[in-house]
Amino acid sequence: MKTRTDFLRAQKGRRQSMASLTLETCVSPISRSKPGFAHVGFTASRKVGGAVERNRAKRRLRAAAASVLPLLAREGHDYVLIARNATLSRPFAELIRDLSKAVTAAHAAIDRSPIPHENARSDGARA
Repeated sequence: MKTRTDFLRAQKGRRQSMASLTLETCVSPISRSKPGFAHVGFTASRKVGGAVERNRAKRRLRAAAASVLPLLAREGHDYVLIARNATLSRPFAELIRDLSKAVTAAHAAIDRSPIPHENARSDGARA
């Protein structure tokens, strides 16, 4: 994922927070989904630290995603991994465990939620 609109769309989807990261996920638009692919994005705010710390946190998230997402990611979904302060200090095995739990929990929540009706409005009013 590269564009701001992709990140904003994922922000409106399901959010799962863990000690070392936050995962945001949503279904990809039909026009963007390619068979067999899930889109992944990484971000780290200045709360994590300076540029060196943010880059290191994103590298750690990329490495964790490379080991977890090929096994757990769903085709046609977008995933955004957001670094937290603990991303830098958490042992890598625990970072992988956090990401696995977050992906599994997000998928379970997506499966439980009803499919919204096309004409449904967010303010509860009828169209």
